Amino acid sequence: MQTLTIAGGNLFQLAAAELGDATQWIRIAQLNNLSDPMLSGVVTLLIPDRNPSAGGGIAAQ
Repeated sequence: MQTLTIAGGNLFQLAAAELGDATQWIRIAQLNNLSDPMLSGVVTLLIPDRNPSAGGGIAAQ
């Protein structure tokens, strides 16, 4: 796990760059207690380790 500080953007782009799969944006959101994939301002986020077999895109109900 790593910490990353970014200014704006969205979790789709971040997941694609850091996890290799944009659909895994939900893993970042859940780890950081976020529900909106759009980011504003400067945000420091925890980024999970890469896991190519992890599911993504749909939050568990």
